[in-house]
This record gives sequence, structure tokens and C-alpha cells, in this order.
Amino acid sequence: MTGPVGDLDLVGRLVDASNGTFLGVDQDRRAWVYKPVAGEAPLWDFPTGTLGRREVAAYALSEALGLDVVPLTVWIDGPLGEGSAQAWVKGEPTELIDLLDPELLDEGWLPILSAITEDDEPVVLAHRDDPRLRAVALFDVLLNNADRKASHLIADGEHILGVDHGVSLHVDHKLRTVLWGWAGSPLSDEEARQTSLAAAVSAPLAPGLDVDEWAALTRRAERLLAEGAFPRPSGRWPSIPWPPL
Repeated sequence: MTGPVGDLDLVGRLVDASNGTFLGVDQDRRAWVYKPVAGEAPLWDFPTGTLGRREVAAYALSEALGLDVVPLTVWIDGPLGEGSAQAWVKGEPTELIDLLDPELLDEGWLPILSAITEDDEPVVLAHRDDPRLRAVALFDVLLNNADRKASHLIADGEHILGVDHGVSLHVDHKLRTVLWGWAGSPLSDEEARQTSLAAAVSAPLAPGLDVDEWAALTRRAERLLAEGAFPRPSGRWPSIPWPPL
């Protein structure tokens, strides 16, 4: 599968997105999520005009590591200017992450945090102990994903794909995720192999980001290999995005 064929015809706008995000259809009637640079809201901690580049870079990293956890994402000159285009996924947010009554937890659920609702009822944010989620968790550590919400994980049949990676690959530690269930868990041999591939990245996998941001990726991978286990929240900043679902 390649990028959009011909010009994109914009057919709608995703109004829940914080930046300008559009649904487009190419000449082969394939649907794409198009995020033009012109629609990006400036962020204080990320260089202006780079969020779409990070979307493309996230796909490139997923492919380089053989994880296949990001839909095809390419850089295009679209109807509203340059930006990222990601293949539309016909799926629903995964049900592998949820807010649950504590009594419903079993050994298949990994609890993340406990809370009390407005009705004074206890709830637990938890995710399943599922290898598909664990692959995403490893990817997010390496990517330095600052916004892994449950709604950013789409179930495409039995496949789990992550979307919305615009706030990632920063030089500073910014990992915020709902997938903390494996914190402290030793890396498997396959996870160590994939992490070694990230540590060996010697040139940008996609254009548009600073070389220091790619160098930070290799440092994260080297640190993860040295520790040999999934990181734990540092406690020095919020480790879970809001809202988490």
C-alpha cells in the first residue's frame, strides 16, 4: 500500500481533534486522515509545525522495528498545504482498556490507578495483559509518546493500531500513557531485539525533525536495554494523559 493516489478530496472534518484534522478520499476511494501543518495549534514545548512530521516518523519507527502498530502515514502536499496523511482505520477504540468496578478485576487485568466517582463509587483504570498492548507499550517508551490515551488505540479486527502520535520523539522525557501495567517487567528476548534496532538507528528514519530528536531515540533505547525492564513512572510529572480514555 502506498500513499494517496492523486489529489485528496476533503469530505469532512474530525471536530473532536485539537488540531485541524480532515477526512479525505483519494482517486482510488481510499480514505485518509489528513493533518495539514496550517491547522496545527502551537505548543509551548514542541517546535512549531512539526506535529505532522512526528506522525510520519512514528510510522517509520514502527516499521523499522517490525512492530506494525501504526497505520501507513506519509507526508503529502494536500488541499490545505503540506501535512501528514494516515490511512483511515475502519475500527473502534479497543475494549482492552477500561474503567472497572474493582470487584470485576481478575488476573487478566493489570490495574493502573484507583479513583472515586462523583457518586462515591470506587473505580479502577486497568488494561488487559495482552501481547498486542504490550507491543504498543514498548513502542511508546521508545517513541517517548506524550499522549497514549485508550481512544488512540483502534481495534482493526484482531489487530491493534495506535494513532495520534503528534506529541512524540521529544528530546526531553515526556512519556504519558495508560499502558503502565508492565512497569518493571523484564524485557523479553524479542523486545530486547526490537529495542536494539532502535538503539542502532544512525540516521533519521523520516525527514523534518531535528537530529537531536533522533539521537534522543537511540539514548532511550540504550537506557532501556541497560535497565532490561519496562520503566516505571518517575513521579516527577503526570504519567497518565487526561482524559485517559
